[in-house]
Amino acid sequence: MLHPQIPAGRVFRAAGPIHTRAGLLRIGTRGSRLALAQTTTVAEAVAAATGCDVALVVITTHGDISRESLSQLGGTGVFVSALREALIAGECDLAVHSLKDLPTGPCDGIVTGAIPERADARDALCARDGLALRDLPTGAHVGTGSPRRAAQLSAARPDLRVHDLRGNVDTRLGRVGTDLDAVVLAAAGLDRSGLSAAITERFPLETVPTAPGQGALGIECRAADLTAAPYVAAFAALDDPDTHACAVAERTLLATLEAGCAAPVGATAELHDGSLVLRAAVYRLDGAEQLTVEVAAGWEAGDWETPGALGREAARDLLDRGAAELAPLGGGR
Repeated sequence: MLHPQIPAGRVFRAAGPIHTRAGLLRIGTRGSRLALAQTTTVAEAVAAATGCDVALVVITTHGDISRESLSQLGGTGVFVSALREALIAGECDLAVHSLKDLPTGPCDGIVTGAIPERADARDALCARDGLALRDLPTGAHVGTGSPRRAAQLSAARPDLRVHDLRGNVDTRLGRVGTDLDAVVLAAAGLDRSGLSAAITERFPLETVPTAPGQGALGIECRAADLTAAPYVAAFAALDDPDTHACAVAERTLLATLEAGCAAPVGATAELHDGSLVLRAAVYRLDGAEQLTVEVAAGWEAGDWETPGALGREAARDLLDRGAAELAPLGGGR
């Protein structure tokens, strides 16, 4: 029997707090250009899958208004807490996060309902005059807010002067050609923001593993809503099993290392011919030393044990070889 297609609901941005009602789902989001772009994509998929109207509710986080460096703020978890508080308080029904921002530990009353298909997980160089990393002049000034990226830049080019960088994507790009020769940002964020033209080089994941979960989104809800309608339909439409498995492997590695968001740790999981392959690296902050590992195992959809096991295996290997002495781990998340 054919079922009639559910007409898509309306997607709109709420002007302020909005009360719940039947046929409406409210998605909490940060107010940055990137956050709104990626949340709108999620909202459109939810509206199509459920027929509900979907409201974007903008939540301001401490990380959005503070000018301190990411490490001083305590890692990218500062972008998450306000959205989670809004979920618990009933101000929104779902929250969309960049997955690399989500702490790996459990959060009482909140669960991850879906991890959609991943965008480009690579880091991207945005340099003046279209330059690649190898072409930057000796002593060039490069900005990044990530200790991992700073260590990787210093490892590749010890002559570079690496500067801490804060602000939204437009602010960071605006410094290129003024006081900086280049900045390094997530390719996915630039692509989602319509700023791909600013990219002068995308670094290969094989040699420049990125933050666990980079390029993917995490959709959270209240634990009590996980198996309720219309959330079940929304998550079924949003979740991508391949991306979800890779994210579990990467994030389990980070959790086992007890590494904070700001730790110089890179991890990339990919699927190849039925195998899940996880590559990871831990860096000394100055980039002078690094430890790398690669592990693999057979995987098929529905297997949620193997990704976690791979993450733990890779982390134990790194710890056994001295990762905790090389980098500031054990900070928790």
